[in-house]
Amino acid sequence: MVQDQLLTIALSKGRIFEQALPLLASAGIQVHDDPETSRKLILDTADARVKLVIIRASDVPTYVQYGAADLGVAGKDVLLEHGGEGLYEPLDLGIARCRLMVAGRPRAPLDRRGAQGRLRVATKYVRSAERHFAAKGQQVEIIKLYGSMELAPLVGLADLIVDLVESGNTLKANGLVPLEHICDISSRLVVNKAAWKMKHARVTGLLEALRGQVAAT
Repeated sequence: MVQDQLLTIALSKGRIFEQALPLLASAGIQVHDDPETSRKLILDTADARVKLVIIRASDVPTYVQYGAADLGVAGKDVLLEHGGEGLYEPLDLGIARCRLMVAGRPRAPLDRRGAQGRLRVATKYVRSAERHFAAKGQQVEIIKLYGSMELAPLVGLADLIVDLVESGNTLKANGLVPLEHICDISSRLVVNKAAWKMKHARVTGLLEALRGQVAAT
């Protein structure tokens, strides 16, 4: 029966999980285990027909794209890097808000042409950085890093960084400042395209419950 179909939702630990929990609870999905203390990677909920899969944030779109999860919650930054293939993105949940920014030392050059060579930009958001600078007609050298982005300008690895900024305190502590705004980031509900068709009633029921809660907050 349609009502007995299992729904699997992919989530990542940390800020997104914590802020998604009240939204899920409003839709009748209450989690039994705390992913920060449990070693389980698949969590049961109060609804026996709903399971949560706990994975890395960057893997959420991939799990949903290939049907290993029916739905997921992912930051727009992750979705921009993934490209959104095989996914629907029907709802901005309005959680885990921040900004994707170009940052660097105060008065750092935002362009360099001619004999001076290209600016070097350190980031793990390679696709987003490339799109941003290409839209400005700039050619830059992208250096892919996975962490401690703020260190790159301090040791001469890069002129600029592209990274998420929430309060700006980490930049400030390392003598850096935001220089250009690329886009606002929040977490989105994403749905596997096959699940949207095959489990339409279940998926849209959850979607409407979440949409109502988002509108009320």
